[in-house]
Amino acid sequence: MTIKTRFAPSPTGYLHVGGVRTALFSWLFARRHGGKFVLRIEDTDLERSTQESVNAILEGMTWLGLEYDEGPFYQTHRFERYNEVIGRLLDKGLAYRCDCSKERLDSLREKQMAAKQKPRYDGHCRERHIAHDQTHVVRFLNPLDGEVVIDDLVRGQVVVANAELDDLVIRRSNGSPTYNLTVVVDDHDMAISHVIRGDDHVNNTPRQINMLHALDWDVPQYAHVPMILGDDGARLSKRHGGVSVMQYLRDGYLPEALLNYLVRLGWSHGDQELFTVDEMIHLFDLKHVHHAPAAFSPDKLRWFNQQYLKKDDPARIAHLLASHLGDLEIDPSEGPDLIEVIEAQRERASTLVELAEISAFYYRDFEAYEKKAAGKAFKNGADAALEAVQTRLADLVDWERLAIQTAIAATVEQLGVGFGKVAMPLRVAVTGGAPSPDLDLTLQLVGRNATLRRIVRAIEHVRASN
Repeated sequence: MTIKTRFAPSPTGYLHVGGVRTALFSWLFARRHGGKFVLRIEDTDLERSTQESVNAILEGMTWLGLEYDEGPFYQTHRFERYNEVIGRLLDKGLAYRCDCSKERLDSLREKQMAAKQKPRYDGHCRERHIAHDQTHVVRFLNPLDGEVVIDDLVRGQVVVANAELDDLVIRRSNGSPTYNLTVVVDDHDMAISHVIRGDDHVNNTPRQINMLHALDWDVPQYAHVPMILGDDGARLSKRHGGVSVMQYLRDGYLPEALLNYLVRLGWSHGDQELFTVDEMIHLFDLKHVHHAPAAFSPDKLRWFNQQYLKKDDPARIAHLLASHLGDLEIDPSEGPDLIEVIEAQRERASTLVELAEISAFYYRDFEAYEKKAAGKAFKNGADAALEAVQTRLADLVDWERLAIQTAIAATVEQLGVGFGKVAMPLRVAVTGGAPSPDLDLTLQLVGRNATLRRIVRAIEHVRASN
């Protein structure tokens, strides 16, 4: 069997993490088995579908590296094909026209709910003849007897009685085909072998299988993946991190970190947490997808991103970080080598945005001191320590780590105080209180002129405050 999977989002909003995980699982399965991965845009909801959403889907897939072998295909380009299939079902007596009014359907629903029955269409128009030029919808003639058996690759065997299913609409009165019909046609025409999707589609699957049988088409294998919930157990929303995937780009996340986190939401391989993309492809197996919903934790995602920031090629990090520094109106060419700054700082940040923010002091003077840090460092007498260390630093011939370290140590010995009495006010004077590496390295990267200028400013600040 040739393995072929698909990701079929509706362009009615942004591409969110739930959709990305579905795409990732489908992509990994295809790649693991040497198959093909298809991107299909299900845009038949003409009122809600937008080009902006289509663009967001394409941008998100590109950023994440989930390249597709075929597509993107657009359902709105295939209406002629859908109508051809609907016509075949009508001709074979496997679909029928229905002119039931909204009022009748609403009344039927109310009566069924009052009787504590499952709301469903009652087949009123099954035996009626309705002309094609009358206003109508087309319904699929669902079998009344028997059952549908789904051998789900995640959930196991699922059995649904046909008596539980009604005759669903497959073409609206405005002539547009509905989701369940278009999916069936597309999955057949595109030779999809495995449908991997969220378990919110479980109720659609028996209906789609019945249509496939009616058309004498092969039934793909289905795998319904549990939903992603917020870390409080509620449905994933913006407050949990269920935002556009492109927001994670703007927030300074690395695409491979997001993929790594999402693959672990509902799938595992022993106790391993961190996977390269090649490892994900090699190890991914639907048998190890969990049955229970996964909880999305923004804190855990930040942890994953931090691990990637720590180990990724600093040259690549520099390339990605530059735009975030630009957002702070910083030109990284006007200051210390960006790769050296990254190597000094990256263990202190969990996103590129955070890394840019805590590295800004290397490239420009800060507006104010961090209040808590200044309160601890700039106590009475700190100005004398700063003045003494400034004198020694100003006399240095070579502005490099060993010489800087020696000058600080000599100042400590000269004043007869603990190292912290000099180092703490000096660090805050130069960094403003931002997280920073060893003091000698910090000063070397900041540079001679900026360091001496900031020490003078700190001395004035201490004297004005005490």
